[in-house]
This record gives sequence, C-alpha cells and structure tokens, in this order.
Amino acid sequence: MPHLLAHAVATAAVTLTALLTSPVAAHATDEGPPGTTAPDCVHHYADRRYTTVVNDCDSPVSVTVAYSDGRWAPCRTLAPRDTATFAGHGFDGTQVLGLGTCLPVAP
Repeated sequence: MPHLLAHAVATAAVTLTALLTSPVAAHATDEGPPGTTAPDCVHHYADRRYTTVVNDCDSPVSVTVAYSDGRWAPCRTLAPRDTATFAGHGFDGTQVLGLGTCLPVAP
C-alpha cells in the first residue's frame, strides 16, 4: 500500500509540474487559447510596440492576438468599426502570428 501511495504522489507531482510550466498554463486563469482564426473583416497592424486591431465587421467580434512564442493577448470584444490596441511583437524576435477568436472572461 505505501508503494501505491508513493506512486500516486509522484504522478501528481509530475502532472502538476507539466501543467505549471506549459505556455497555456500561464494564461489559463485569464482565458482559454484562441478559438478559430478571426474573420477576414477584422484587420491588424503590428509593430514592435503595438498591435492595432480594427473590426470592420457588421457585428461585434471577440479577438486575441497570437504571438510566435506561444502567448496570446487578453481577449477583447470590439464593436463594429471599433479599434483596440494590444502589445506589439517586442524587441526579442517574437512575431505577431495573427488574430483569433476568443471568449471574454466574465468580470
């Protein structure tokens, strides 16, 4: 029986370590990963400091910015013709990969 308990504790520790060190875990409390690619009517312009997102759709769209290092920006809902500013790609070589849909976190 002590062997079984030790195995269960070791398995839990390995699983917890994997979850805490994964890129997704860093954002799990904010929101889930991006869903599908944002519609074509949502555009973005990225530089080192800022990524500007414009919703040219006829309805609200919840979007996030995906980065090449596995991160994504917090989800924001943009009304039609609305603009939002997110972090840019930075100075460390990270690139903006594009926009994804997302579910905003309830306040």
